[in-house]
Amino acid sequence: MQRLIRDIKAGQFNQLYLLYGEEAYLRRQYRDKLKAAIIGDDNMNYHYYEGKNISVGEVIDQAQTLPFFAERRLLILENSGLFKSGGEALGDYLKELPPTSFFVFVETEVDKRSRLYKTLKSKGCVVEFGVQDENTLKRWILGMLKKENKKISQSDLDYFLDKTGTDMENIRREAEKLFCYCLDKEAVTRADIDAVCTKRIGNHIFDMISAIADKKQKRALEMYYELLSQKEPPMRILFLIARQFNLLLQVKELQGKGHSNKSIGEKVGLPGFVAGKYAAQAARFESDELLQALEESVAAEEAVKTGRMNDHMSVEMLIIKYSS
Repeated sequence: MQRLIRDIKAGQFNQLYLLYGEEAYLRRQYRDKLKAAIIGDDNMNYHYYEGKNISVGEVIDQAQTLPFFAERRLLILENSGLFKSGGEALGDYLKELPPTSFFVFVETEVDKRSRLYKTLKSKGCVVEFGVQDENTLKRWILGMLKKENKKISQSDLDYFLDKTGTDMENIRREAEKLFCYCLDKEAVTRADIDAVCTKRIGNHIFDMISAIADKKQKRALEMYYELLSQKEPPMRILFLIARQFNLLLQVKELQGKGHSNKSIGEKVGLPGFVAGKYAAQAARFESDELLQALEESVAAEEAVKTGRMNDHMSVEMLIIKYSS
């Protein structure tokens, strides 16, 4: 990322950039910064393509066209899927790119074996934006608070991050709600966070599984009914419960092999501090119990799809069984 920041500050650009990874907020931020730095407000020489039905031939034709009364022509391709399939022709073309044409690719996932990725890697600037670690997110939040002349205690900062999750776009959105709510206050408190911040459904599912593990059946069911009242579809809730049991099973197995929380997080795709919470939750289940719960979650989904069970009832019965 340092190279990308340096290019933007210096105004000296590579002709090819690939911004990819799970963190959508950072991808969008640096996409927009590159656009502003490379071409500014020049819409005559700017082309934006999105989605998997992009015509590679049209893109190449545009790149071959000399810019109109300007030094550069910029093409941004977002969520194209070309780094997984269909990007071979574009990969070959980019090896001999006209000096006036600049490309920015923005993708969530890429196949590093693809011809297009290898071209970008050898001739361009490739930046991966993964989920940020706890300390980075806290520094970012504190920076936003400082701009608003607000303060927060360390424990309340932890609470806020636990409630919002690690998605930076969600954190920014919830922080803005807090700033508006605390307009005349110097410090943001836990009470303020509870008053205006929305709990992510993933965190809600995590707490529901904790209630199941603690055999707090009434609490687990109350949380399920709360999700239903928020118009969450039962099948989505069931999918997230199954996903949670699957993650816990993986964490449990890695714990048994002696992996640290950081190592577990890297292997299952969770930030280190989140992996620690999953490790603590997994310790409250036996491996066989997690495997059975996962299998029964899949079976419940099948029962709903085949019409043998009502979707609301299928989730309720699963919760009752494992919280009894």
